[in-house]
Amino acid sequence: MEALLFERDTILVAFWMTVRLTAVSALGSLVLGTVLAAMRVAPLASLRGAANVYVSVARNTPLTLVLLFTGLGIGANLGVELSDDIATNNFWLAVIGLTAYTSAFVCEALRSGLNTVPVGQAEAARSLGLGFVKTLRLITLPQAFRAVVAPLGSILIALTKNTTIALVVGVSEASVRMREMIETYGDQVIEIFLGFAAGFVLLCLPMGLLFGWLSKRMAVAR
Repeated sequence: MEALLFERDTILVAFWMTVRLTAVSALGSLVLGTVLAAMRVAPLASLRGAANVYVSVARNTPLTLVLLFTGLGIGANLGVELSDDIATNNFWLAVIGLTAYTSAFVCEALRSGLNTVPVGQAEAARSLGLGFVKTLRLITLPQAFRAVVAPLGSILIALTKNTTIALVVGVSEASVRMREMIETYGDQVIEIFLGFAAGFVLLCLPMGLLFGWLSKRMAVAR
């Protein structure tokens, strides 16, 4: 317990990095996942095929490999620099990897939500002269989002826990700080582990409660 109190400032900084990774990656995953979901239900076979391949590959590739690709492939081999600062550059490389991976799951959640919208509504929209994009934006997507609030919450919680793998890109988030503290304070391993576990519970539990409440509040009556 003394270690947790003595290192509280660095622990808070590490968890703040976890929160930043989660927030930015969640936003990027929501945008990219929405685009992929639209492609999955697009009238063009080429768009459906491209989205299907991307989602299948991303969902079946371990996140560690995805982050290694962004860190070593994009960052080291291709020499892509998103910032002059190494820590900031690693942060954005981790965000790219987390977004690329998580967006596939967001896409599938939204696609399942789109499938809950009655076909007659899309047909009625087309009969009124609305094209595919307008039908998606005004009719089907709003209902799909309301139908999958709970699954999206589960994906966000999983993303929060997945940020611990960002250490392969060199991002010093909470799990990295925990490992460093365990190496430094070897006689307080259990206390350190329980302290960091409690930190992740404090991050994830409110998300679950919030999205559970939103799911009931925004449920679509059929």
